[in-house]
Amino acid sequence: MAELARALATVRITGDELVPDEITAAFGCEPTRSWARGETLTSHGVTRTARFGMWSLVAEDTAPADVDSQVSSILGRLTSDETVWSRLRTSYSIDLFCGWFMERGNEGVTLEPETMLALGRRGISLAVDLYAGGESADT
Repeated sequence: MAELARALATVRITGDELVPDEITAAFGCEPTRSWARGETLTSHGVTRTARFGMWSLVAEDTAPADVDSQVSSILGRLTSDETVWSRLRTSYSIDLFCGWFMERGNEGVTLEPETMLALGRRGISLAVDLYAGGESADT
């Protein structure tokens, strides 16, 4: 299996009643992006009202993909206190959202057991969007 060309990774915490400053205080880390439900958001020239709150921390883009280092980078900035994570999980959804970009077919990525354990201990689910390159899987 050829290695995955590029990866983006973001820890996202979402919820209707999410107050971004409370998440920031719990982690002792500023988010990359955050908003509360009802805030006006503008992206790519489009304005909308946030239907839910979100706090997110984005890892540096890696090419070729290195999801293990991205997870390590993100979690290294956040508390490892499992009671904090447990408390947050009772009120919010938490995931590691990844964009995995292929240049051609049959590229892949491996997550090390330590990475999966670190995510699991914190109750972080893995959400992946796959983006295919221009070549077909048959080439």
